Amino acid sequence: MKIEKIELRHIKMELVSPFTTSMGTEYDEEHIIVRVDGEGLTGWGECVAEATPFYSYETVTTAWHILQDFLIPSILGKDIASIDEAINLYSKVRGHRMAKAGLEAALWDLFAKSKNVSLSQILGGTKDKIDVGVSIGIQSSVSDLIKKIEGYLAEGYKRIKIKIAPGNDIQFVKAVRKEFPNILFQVDANSAYTLNDIELFKQMDEYNLLLIEQPLGYEDIYEHSKLQKQLKTPICLDESIHSLADTRTAIELDSCRVVNIKPGRVGGFTESKLIHDYCASKNIPVWCGGMLESGIGRAGNVALASLPNFTLPGDISASKRYYKEDIVEPEFVVNPDGTMNVPTKPGIGVEVNMKMLDKVTVRKAVY
Repeated sequence: MKIEKIELRHIKMELVSPFTTSMGTEYDEEHIIVRVDGEGLTGWGECVAEATPFYSYETVTTAWHILQDFLIPSILGKDIASIDEAINLYSKVRGHRMAKAGLEAALWDLFAKSKNVSLSQILGGTKDKIDVGVSIGIQSSVSDLIKKIEGYLAEGYKRIKIKIAPGNDIQFVKAVRKEFPNILFQVDANSAYTLNDIELFKQMDEYNLLLIEQPLGYEDIYEHSKLQKQLKTPICLDESIHSLADTRTAIELDSCRVVNIKPGRVGGFTESKLIHDYCASKNIPVWCGGMLESGIGRAGNVALASLPNFTLPGDISASKRYYKEDIVEPEFVVNPDGTMNVPTKPGIGVEVNMKMLDKVTVRKAVY
């Protein structure tokens, strides 16, 4: 496959409602859309680096720089036989996994289309529907949170996740479990706590949580092993898992009993598959996290989540959960039974709405 042209678009999409976590409140989402053209075909990917360096050190600005000055020049104009070959061409670039994942996603889409198969199929997916959950930001009151949960349960979501932060935690957990005693329910701290908060998490142990996501430091693995020993609730690692090597370390130390896989965080679908396979071999369940992606990135997440060891509902909500109008057609919807259909058309399986993409593009470059 000869890589003939690559296009970057910095997009900015307004959220349906503000999304608050322990890291702050977001009102819109900024990502980079990557388009790769070769031999009459087009592949699409999404780099999920955000405008701020609060979730990750990567930002839209740093990712654009790495893509433009290092990753794109390494493959542009070359005849590439496989994804692994492309990865090897830019392997000397250290870190910058979100930038790499955006480009790799576009290449996966391009190669899947060249073989006339779906992205799910080329990745090794086995499911035609995936279970989905919803992530709810920190709310101003218990009543507001209960109302939101009622709405999402009515839409069919199989699992509820709430964001927590110091001062906004156990009171919400208690209230949710009292109101909804039987739902699949988990919390996400986004690294907001320390080992000094062990007693708080021991309290949460009493509320039948599916898991507690990334309670401690965003790069920590060791201290999570100390916390997990004190809890019966599984800890799930997110921010501190960047690679298969991190995953092995975490599992060997018993730092977590569930792993959240985000392609952007770990550098792409290739590393995601390696982590998935390793966790399967150790009987560690995985689920697919989200970064408030547009439909392009969401399509990739859906395809990845169709792999067999994605046994817990992921943060792969309907397009309308975050955006009034998505940049793909058809938009992603949740079925009444809490599942989402895995696209079966070649590549990501949805069409990019170029009119809408142009509308949300704030910067564009063609190479």
